Amino acid sequence: MKKAARCSLRVLPFLALVGAIFLPASGRAAEAGWVNLFDGKSLHGWEQHSGKALYRVEDGCIVGKTVINTENSFLCTKKTYGDFILELEFKVAPDMNSGVQFRSEFYTKETETVINGTKKRKFPADRVFGYQYEIDPSPRAYTGGVYDEARRGWLADLKGNPAAQKAFKQGGWNLARIECRGDHIQTWINGVKAADLKDSMTLRGLIALQVHQIGDGTKKAPGEEIRWRNIRLKEL
Repeated sequence: MKKAARCSLRVLPFLALVGAIFLPASGRAAEAGWVNLFDGKSLHGWEQHSGKALYRVEDGCIVGKTVINTENSFLCTKKTYGDFILELEFKVAPDMNSGVQFRSEFYTKETETVINGTKKRKFPADRVFGYQYEIDPSPRAYTGGVYDEARRGWLADLKGNPAAQKAFKQGGWNLARIECRGDHIQTWINGVKAADLKDSMTLRGLIALQVHQIGDGTKKAPGEEIRWRNIRLKEL
């Protein structure tokens, strides 16, 4: 065999390896059992509930924009999920509050229910409630904590987790990870463990992207934005 031919044969496996490493993210996700919840081009598979914040698709991102005189808004998946790993990237304005709902719900008509066996709570029609991965760029720095939206409040803040509080990147892209297995809920921010708790109130529900209300605009001006991209989920 000629020397050039032998070199070509040795190079081929190397090129195959390089090709695998640089395979598009969508291909890697499919091979690993992940599914993309956002196609990067449209809001197919999503629907808005609760409030009237503005959502659009731009440059491969879902963009949420604050408006005045509305309640908290949620762009929700049409499907529900139980046990899963959810990963996504987000970039948020420094004066904006947001979050990612998971195992969340809403009622189609006004409904009164009992929380924790004692507390009665009336939910307006279409009001999204449930577990939330907090996105909090304020000095409090609770991004990655778990909040029970419209039900019980904080389940896991980050007061005792300074490593997670420091992991958030102000003004940059951040990687969120949420893992739910039965009653075990865990979250990460940029690879740093944020919350680890057990709670079985809701074991299946929607994924949703929140834009927090800003009232009449006197305290916070409208038009602040958050961007989400590379939203993928693996059911367990």
